[in-house]
Amino acid sequence: MINPMQQVVIAVRKRDSEAVIAALQDAGVLHLTPITGGPLGTGSLAGQDAQARRDDERLLARAESTIAELGAYRPAPAPLPAQNEWERVVEGAAVPVSALARQRQELQADLDAEAAYGDAVRALARLSGGLDRSRRLTLVPFLLQAGDNLGDLDAALGAALPERYALATEAVGQNRVGLVAALRTDRDAVRAALSRVRLGELRLPGRFDGLPLSEAARELDAIRQGGAERQRQLNAEREGLARTHGPALYAVRDALKDRVAIHDVRAVSARGKYSLAMQGYLPTDRVPALTAALGSFGDAVSYELHDVDEHHDAAIPVQLKNNSYVKPFQVVMGLMSLPKYGTFDPTWIIALFFPLFFGIIIADVGYGLLFLWFGMWLLGKARRNEGWDLSFFGAFIPPATVRDLGYVTNVMALWSILWGFLTGELFGTLGEHLHLFYVDPDLVNRLWGWTGIHASHAGGTEAVAHSGLIPTVFPRLETSYFSNVALVFALLFGILQVLWGWGIRIQQGIKHKDPTHTWEGLALFGSTAALICLAFATRAGKDFGQLTNFANPLILVMYVGFALFLVGWIRVIRHFPLLPIELISQGSAVLSYARIFAVGLVSAILAKLCSDMGWSLAERIGFLGIILGLVVGALLHFFVLALTLIGHIIQPLRLHIVEFLNPTGFNAETSPAYNPLRRLSPAAHAVSGPGK
Repeated sequence: MINPMQQVVIAVRKRDSEAVIAALQDAGVLHLTPITGGPLGTGSLAGQDAQARRDDERLLARAESTIAELGAYRPAPAPLPAQNEWERVVEGAAVPVSALARQRQELQADLDAEAAYGDAVRALARLSGGLDRSRRLTLVPFLLQAGDNLGDLDAALGAALPERYALATEAVGQNRVGLVAALRTDRDAVRAALSRVRLGELRLPGRFDGLPLSEAARELDAIRQGGAERQRQLNAEREGLARTHGPALYAVRDALKDRVAIHDVRAVSARGKYSLAMQGYLPTDRVPALTAALGSFGDAVSYELHDVDEHHDAAIPVQLKNNSYVKPFQVVMGLMSLPKYGTFDPTWIIALFFPLFFGIIIADVGYGLLFLWFGMWLLGKARRNEGWDLSFFGAFIPPATVRDLGYVTNVMALWSILWGFLTGELFGTLGEHLHLFYVDPDLVNRLWGWTGIHASHAGGTEAVAHSGLIPTVFPRLETSYFSNVALVFALLFGILQVLWGWGIRIQQGIKHKDPTHTWEGLALFGSTAALICLAFATRAGKDFGQLTNFANPLILVMYVGFALFLVGWIRVIRHFPLLPIELISQGSAVLSYARIFAVGLVSAILAKLCSDMGWSLAERIGFLGIILGLVVGALLHFFVLALTLIGHIIQPLRLHIVEFLNPTGFNAETSPAYNPLRRLSPAAHAVSGPGK
């Protein structure tokens, strides 16, 4: 659900504003919004306030860059130095850290140069034979790739410098390096000849450019021999600086962030010569924390709380507040925008149906156990306060999010296991081969015969015995007779959610006194229900004679639904002239839920093929076949699951985000996230009390 909010306006004497803002930081409950217009000044700070902000931001930037260069993780909390010591602390760390960073950068550049050019330069130094130090001759190095023709270069040089050059090459890896020796006065002619055959002079990077080849080779040899050790020394120095300066630097950085936040609050407030006014929002259940924070200031602070105008105020922030089961699913909601304040929070609907749809699609005890193991692994990392480093994707998931992911994965796994027992699937048909699951046609007929299906025994006789421990009650792999049941079962979720979505649209329109959206919702709710009744009454278009059978309640509901659509369309035709086209799309939205059946059946068939192949190997080859069958089956299952898993997750998400939430209007509007003003540094260092 969406946590109810209150709006607050706070007025304070300007001289007390810093202490009041610090108290609000300690409370950590007020989401501030800018005040614009009016007789008081708003916007950017000026004069002494602006200068103080620039000074604090400059020092904060210096502290942030130093921490970044140190590469240090946050250490244990340390005492905050006195404010007049902050600049000394930051500069005391920044100067040696900056110098060390330059050394590390230069060394890394040398290591990169050695890795890229070392072998080539050493080969060129051998080719030069000491001529690189000659005052009369010049040496022009170049690189030949596999497709380059050395004869073309020799011809171009011969035409430009007949009998006044020497050319030599040597293989380096898959390419060749070469050297042209000529008189210094002919250097430009050599370069022009290289250019004519689309070759260029090999230039070394950085400090190596311009060095004689033999000297550059010696420098690169030294880097190769001692560069790694030097890098370890510099890294050790950086770790030492992090231990020495890190705790105090982080403490000052946090305090500076708090001071900059105070400047930010002043910038979004209305300011007079002697007063300052702030406005913002806070959850209703946090009001006592605000009153306690401001109560110590007595008459020095005046504030007023009142209910928000959820119909017209677009600045109201949103904070989701759900129970312990639903709250972890807010990590799934993170893939979407926040709901508009005053509407509804669909997190609990996603918490109920998303893992259910996933479980219906997977519906395999073996796969479910794998997901359960993965979820427990994630929860184990969260309990150890470890994040999940996905460096391959350039991402890091913090422990709190890992905990939520583990919880959600476990719920998905439990639904998969439950549906696996209903469908009789354990790694596809492995459970059948092991006689753990079996299909009893008599049981299937008793359970599903009312739908018109008829399952028969193998060979069409009644004498075939069944073997196994657990009968299958939802045999989706029995496509010869059960596919229609499984398909309609999936479509029932579409009927429920699409109609539910338009019902929410109607409810929200009535709540916000919006007749346009109310009638739009009524029109499409009625017409979608009418299409559904039409499909069932005529058996998907096979018996249109039912359209005049008014004894059938489905026909009556159908006509009422179409009538409601016509009335609603007339009421909103000015805003939605193409509403009949939207009606067609709503029929498609219901049919989209066939994905649950289709994707699940494909997954089950692929799993069946994997297990059947492995079992066949075990039956045909003997003991070796058992081992081979286990290996092949496991590899195939892993490969199939890896290829299809993203689709199994995306399809249920898509059904919620598009088919269910689009009718509600959820995707059309949003509100900012509740982001209260909070203190980073210890509260004991805050300024408090009026006039201090």
